[in-house]
Amino acid sequence: MSFPLLCLFVLLQSSFTSMEVMHHSCFECWQQPNTYMKADIILGAFIPIYRTLEAPFTNIFDSDPRTLWELFLPKWRNYLYLLTLYFAIGQINKDTQLLPNVTLGFHVYNAFNSNKRTLEGLLMLMSGIREYVPNYKCKTQHKALEIISGTKSEFSAAIGTLSELYKVPQVTYGPFDSMLSDKDTFPTLYQMSPKDRALTQGLISLLLHFGWKWLGVIVSDDGIGREFLSDLTVKIGSEDICMAFTEKLSDNSKYRIIYDYGLLNLYQHIQVNVILFYGNMDDLVISLPYIKKFLRRKVWIMAKQHLTYLESTFNDRNFWIYAFRGSFSFSKRRSIPGFKHFLEALTPSQYPGDSYFSKFWVDNFDCSPLGFLCEKFKPCPANISLKTGDEINDVMTTSEPSYSIWNAVYAVPHALHKMLLTKTEMGPMDDRNKGEILPWQLHPFLRKIKVTNAAGDEISFDENKNVMETYDIQNFIAYSKQNSLILKVGEFVFKSPQDQGFFINEVLIQWPSNFNQTPQSVCTQSCGPGFWKVLQEERPICCFSCVFCPEWHISNQTDQQECSACLSQDYPNPERNQCLPKAVTFLSFEDPLGMALACTALFFSVSTVIVLGIFLKHRESAIVKANNKTLSYILLISILFCFLCSFFFIGRPNTVSCILQQITFALVFTLAISTVLAKTITVILAFRIVKPGRTMRRLFVSGIYNAVIPICVLIQLILSGVWLGTSPPYIDTDIHSEHAHVIILCNKGSATAFYCVLAYLGTLALGSFTVAFLVRNLPDTFNEAKFLTFSMLVFLSVWVTFIPVYQSTKGKAMVAVEVFSILASSAGLLVCIFFPKCYIIFLRPNKNSLRHLKNKN
Repeated sequence: MSFPLLCLFVLLQSSFTSMEVMHHSCFECWQQPNTYMKADIILGAFIPIYRTLEAPFTNIFDSDPRTLWELFLPKWRNYLYLLTLYFAIGQINKDTQLLPNVTLGFHVYNAFNSNKRTLEGLLMLMSGIREYVPNYKCKTQHKALEIISGTKSEFSAAIGTLSELYKVPQVTYGPFDSMLSDKDTFPTLYQMSPKDRALTQGLISLLLHFGWKWLGVIVSDDGIGREFLSDLTVKIGSEDICMAFTEKLSDNSKYRIIYDYGLLNLYQHIQVNVILFYGNMDDLVISLPYIKKFLRRKVWIMAKQHLTYLESTFNDRNFWIYAFRGSFSFSKRRSIPGFKHFLEALTPSQYPGDSYFSKFWVDNFDCSPLGFLCEKFKPCPANISLKTGDEINDVMTTSEPSYSIWNAVYAVPHALHKMLLTKTEMGPMDDRNKGEILPWQLHPFLRKIKVTNAAGDEISFDENKNVMETYDIQNFIAYSKQNSLILKVGEFVFKSPQDQGFFINEVLIQWPSNFNQTPQSVCTQSCGPGFWKVLQEERPICCFSCVFCPEWHISNQTDQQECSACLSQDYPNPERNQCLPKAVTFLSFEDPLGMALACTALFFSVSTVIVLGIFLKHRESAIVKANNKTLSYILLISILFCFLCSFFFIGRPNTVSCILQQITFALVFTLAISTVLAKTITVILAFRIVKPGRTMRRLFVSGIYNAVIPICVLIQLILSGVWLGTSPPYIDTDIHSEHAHVIILCNKGSATAFYCVLAYLGTLALGSFTVAFLVRNLPDTFNEAKFLTFSMLVFLSVWVTFIPVYQSTKGKAMVAVEVFSILASSAGLLVCIFFPKCYIIFLRPNKNSLRHLKNKN
């Protein structure tokens, strides 16, 4: 046995010795477990006033740890209930309008005693005698008209069956229990406390305010605790709050926390900083000394008004103050008008016939009231009152059960008043009871009672009544090692699920000593912006993994369930937490690629003009004349237009430029290729004319080769017309090619029409290449068939390569590929056909003369 526990046992042993001596010397004369106030109408009440020992202890080490610890629980914590009864009955008896000529009294039994003695007290209340004799009733006028009971539902249910036999109304002042609302089982039972419709919602609001998503829950293992746990489980599920563990405290299980060190070790390793408690505080307090190391690292949320209990119990104990420092409590705002003044005015001689009242002053003020013989204590001073006591805060604080007792007492005279008025209105009738008021006569009036008390609240037993609930959120603050206080730090107001308000002042809150700031209680740290939650299999919803948002998706909030896609005109930033608008772009002249292509097109255009000028200047030279200078001029002009049409592809697209791009490209290239075809036909006819036969000569002389150009251009013109008539090119946007840009470009409209145009050009080029290839070796000084063959080979190579490259590129690159193909194929025609002739004109002028031609022949 550890040394601290041994010290505790020695302390308890010495306490028992002194208590036993005092027990035999002072209190032997008033050990009856009840108190009585004579009146015309008696109310029975079961109140846990004072703890008494059934038998003295001889050896503390043989005692149950639970019994040992209960000795240190506050004996007078519930004495406020009896004082509330005194106050309420005193007010009613002073009211001449409510029950004129009728006095109200009570017979109170101490419900802290054993079940056997409690049952005896119940039978005495039912039978109206001081000693119970089975199957016997006397003194009917002193029989209890109503029974007030119930700090615990089990107690109320246990006496409910017996009260039903006597048809005595039973009003409970404990928490609302759905089990007791079953009228088939408890037809004579009425619950004074309304149903807590908003408690769980207020607790969830507190949890959400501080971001506590991972908590432990301890509840009492009874109907109220199970109903609370069920309601809490349903509501926190929709808010992504999880329970790390749940513990139900019952007579058989509440000591498992004390002795099951494996379970305690599990609790210590669970990363939960918040524990919610709903149940009987005594059950939790009994277990506290054994788990104090575990307690001091947690924030406790008491779902009932328990902090007042803690303050009155542990006000002078350093451990308990720091164990519950920073705890929160939800308590309904209750106030009984005039009750505080009544308490402050109480004196020791107020109720001389009440032995509990006398013992209360002995225990709390160490003095003996007048007329109460006890040699160990001095007489109480004349000016002493509850107002001067510093250690009875629990007695001076209005609790919810005391407020319910006040209402329960007031319900009876109002029901009696209604009943008497009804009898008066009905007139004299055959009264078998000879004017007596029987308990069963009160039921119809209790069920329908609806009155407003002095506090402005409605007294009613309607379980479905809609009332505004206000909860004060209190914080347990330790301002020194030996002193503490309860401070209101917020409130929760509930009218309906759609009309509720939550307020808390974080500046006033004191947290447990091991937290320097607002504590966190989560299973997994929150997923920040840019991430989304991925739930883990077989784990609570609060335990998840954080995954970076996929491409084109963002999350701009914490703990998003999924990432949201950006709009088509937006793109996500690198952190994936914001969608940014895409910049509009196109292949412009300011763009490096556009500038390079434009400069290239301009260079070759100038080069073509220069070549055309050279040919015009040397139009009488042999090399210009020998290759049909007219076709050469047409070809140079068409090549010039081919270079210039590339400018339609550079710059911001518009409807006109989109149409001109494709139509100009198709026509000028058709003109160029058809001119090359005409040149190859000219070469064939020129060589065939020297051979016998009039047919070739007539064809050559008639200029049939000149008809090739308009026929080919006409066919392309028809194809282009069909293209424009069915699906013309239009302005389009590309939002996918570049991450941060929207590309404006021209859509071909009909891809089939575009590839038909290319196919036609390819057919012309292939025909020209075939004819030129066949006549490449014909003997002639100025035979350009070889140059035409090579130029067509370059042209075909460029456009055959263009098709797969064009298909695999997007955006500006696709436009650049098309422009590059136009420039490359046009440059191939210019360089392969005309640069060799320019070479001869400038560098080998001796070959460009008829004398050279004749000498060669």
